[in-house]
Amino acid sequence: MGDHRLDPTVLRPAVIVDDRELREHRDAMEELLRTARFGVEALYRQVAGLGYALLLTDNQGITVDYIGDEAVTDELRRAGIYLGADWNEARAGTNGVGTCIATGEALTVHLTDHFDATHIPNSCTVAPIFDPVGNLSAALDISTLHSPKDKSSQFLALQIVKSFAHRIETANLIRSSSRGWIVKLTSNQALAEVDIEYVLVLDSSGRITGFNQHARTLLAEELHTGWRGATRALGRPFSDFFDCEIDSLTRFAAPQAIERNVIRLTASGRSLFIQVVPPATIRVRHTPPAHEECKLPAPLKAVAGEEPSVQRNLRKLSRLINTNMSILVSGETGTGKEFLAKAIHQASARAQGPFIPVNCAALPDSLIESELFGYESHSFTGASTKGKGGLIREAHGGTLFLDEIGDMPLTSQTRLLRVLAEREVTPVGGSRPVAVDMRVIAATHQDLLALVRAGRFREDLYFRLNGATIALPPLRERSDLGWIVSQLLSRRAPGDTPLVLSAAALDVMAIYPWPGNIRELVNVLDFARAVASGPTIEAEDLPEQVFQKPRIGVTAAPSAEGGNRESAALMDALRKAQWNVSAAARQLGIDRTTLHRRMRRHGVALPPRGF
Repeated sequence: MGDHRLDPTVLRPAVIVDDRELREHRDAMEELLRTARFGVEALYRQVAGLGYALLLTDNQGITVDYIGDEAVTDELRRAGIYLGADWNEARAGTNGVGTCIATGEALTVHLTDHFDATHIPNSCTVAPIFDPVGNLSAALDISTLHSPKDKSSQFLALQIVKSFAHRIETANLIRSSSRGWIVKLTSNQALAEVDIEYVLVLDSSGRITGFNQHARTLLAEELHTGWRGATRALGRPFSDFFDCEIDSLTRFAAPQAIERNVIRLTASGRSLFIQVVPPATIRVRHTPPAHEECKLPAPLKAVAGEEPSVQRNLRKLSRLINTNMSILVSGETGTGKEFLAKAIHQASARAQGPFIPVNCAALPDSLIESELFGYESHSFTGASTKGKGGLIREAHGGTLFLDEIGDMPLTSQTRLLRVLAEREVTPVGGSRPVAVDMRVIAATHQDLLALVRAGRFREDLYFRLNGATIALPPLRERSDLGWIVSQLLSRRAPGDTPLVLSAAALDVMAIYPWPGNIRELVNVLDFARAVASGPTIEAEDLPEQVFQKPRIGVTAAPSAEGGNRESAALMDALRKAQWNVSAAARQLGIDRTTLHRRMRRHGVALPPRGF
C-alpha cells in the first residue's frame, strides 16, 4: 500500500489499455501467442462450465488473450477479467497475475487475499510461463467472479492451470529451438511417449542453451540451489549433469523400445527415460538449396506470381497451413481474397473436406443466424419442419470462409465468438451444442480496428480471427501484372490454346490504375478475348476504359519542380519512341516497371491505337 500509494478500501475501476497499446503488447509476444492459442482454447473448454474466464497476460500484466462467458461480459470487464486489462501490482494491488509475475510461482489469490476491495468476490488461479532461458514471458490465469469461501476449492483449478502452462511453455521451447538438439526426459516409462516432463535444448557442442521450467528445477536440484539459480546451467555441457556425451545422444534418436533409453543424473544418480530429436540439419540427409526451401504448395503458388510482398506472406502462411489457426485476409474489393482462401484450403490437410463460403454482406440480418448456426424444427415462424444444420456445421472437417466479416451484425458476432472459442455450435431454438471441426478464414476490405473503435465490431472477435493475417495488395501496386494476365487467359481457355497479350496492350494495362482490381481485369480480358481477331490481344482490342487517365493520388506526388522535370523528360522520351514503352525505358536507362510507375505518378496514359 505504501509503495504504490493504493488504498484497499477504495473501489477502483479496472484499467483497460487502449487499442494501440494492446496491439503493441500483442505484437511483442506474437510467436508465443500463436503457440499458446490452442492450449488456451483447450483449457477454457475444460473450465468454462465451472464459471471461469481465462486470461493470458504478458510479463507486464497486460491481458493479451481472453475468453469468457458472453452472458456476463459487462461484469467481467468491470472486474478487469477482460482483454487489455492491466493486472500489474502497482495498479491493481495484490492479485493473482501480479503476484505470479512478482514471484514466478503458480498460486491462487482467493477472495480476501486480494488487496483491492473491488476484487474481493473473485478467485484467481494463475501459473507462470517462462521463455527458453528462464525469463518469465507470460502468466496463464483462470478467474471466477464468485467462488466458495474455502480456498481449498481451487486446488484442482491450480493443478489444471499449471499443467496447461507447462504444455504451452514446452511447445514454445520446442518450436523456437529447431536448430538445437531437443532432449526430452521423463520419470514415467508408461507415459513416456505422451508425458514430457523435462525438456532441454543443446547446441552443436552439447552445451545447454534452453530448458522448460521442470527441467530448470531438475538442474537446480543437481546444483543444490533454488530454481532461480539453475540459470547457471546455461552454457554448461550436458555431460556435466548426465552420464552421456553429446556424441552418444544419436543412439537415443533411433526408434527403439523406450525402456532401453535410460540415462542417469551424475550427482543424484536418478534414472530418467530419454528421447532425442536431432537438429533439422542432422535429421535430413539432404539440405535443399535456398530456392527449394521456399517452395510453396501448388495451390498457393498459383496466387503468388513474382510479387515479392505476396510471396513473403505466402511463405509464412505455408508454415501454418495444417494448423487450426484462424486466418484474416484483408485487401480492397476484387483483389482475390476468396481465391486465396480456396488456395489455403486446397493446400491443407483439409482439402478433402468441404470449402463453405459465406458472404456476410449478402445475408440479411434476419437470416444470418439461422443460415450460419442452423435451427431446430419450428424454432421460429417459417422454419422448416426438418430444421437446418447451418453453414458452420456444413464446414465440419473442412474450411469456413467468412467473406466481408466486417458486415456481420454484432449479435451474430457474439455467437460466432463462442463457436470459435468452444468449437461447438448451438442451433437457433436448440439447447444442445454440436461439436464442429473446421478452419476459419475471414476476409474484409474494411479496417476492422476502426470498426472496433466505432463499436461496430467486437474487439475480442477481432483478435480471435487474426491468428495469422495476410494483406493482398491492390492490382495497381503489383509488379506481376503480366503473370496474372497469362494465368487468367490460360484458365479462361481450358483445352484450347490461350490468347496472348501483345507488349503494346500490356503497356496500356500496366498504366491503368484498376479501381476494380483483379475482378475488373477479368472483365477487361473477357471483352478483349471476344473482340480479338487473332491469337494475340492487341491494344485496340481493349475496352476504352483502360485508356482513361489514371486517378490522381494513386502514388505519392513528387515535388513540383522535380516532378515537372521528370514529367517533361518522360513525355519527351515517349514521343521520340512513338509511345513504345520498351524503347522509351531504354532511352531513359530504366526498366519498364519503373517507367510504368512514373507514368502513373504523372497521370500519363498511352493514347489509343492509331492516335
